[in-house]
Amino acid sequence: VQDEEEAVKLFRQVAEQGLAKAQDTLGYCYQYGIGCTKNEEEAVKLYRHAAGQGLADAQHALGRCFEDCRRGAGRVGGGEALQAGGRAGRR
Repeated sequence: VQDEEEAVKLFRQVAEQGLAKAQDTLGYCYQYGIGCTKNEEEAVKLYRHAAGQGLADAQHALGRCFEDCRRGAGRVGGGEALQAGGRAGRR
């Protein structure tokens, strides 16, 4: 667990510098609670940043969030995942 927490800290540092792959990976950590407290809203925010830079993995992750919300499995509020997932699907 300590190694996962350290990895999240390092990914956060790089993600804050704008590296799309780090934003995507950190989003995954938040989505599933790996090395940090699960936070789906933060995951979607990070995926959106990475997807906005054209990272296909992040666009796919947004699509998954969209599908989870449509099935009622996600907790992302305000329709953000629905909007973001819809945009990712059009790329």
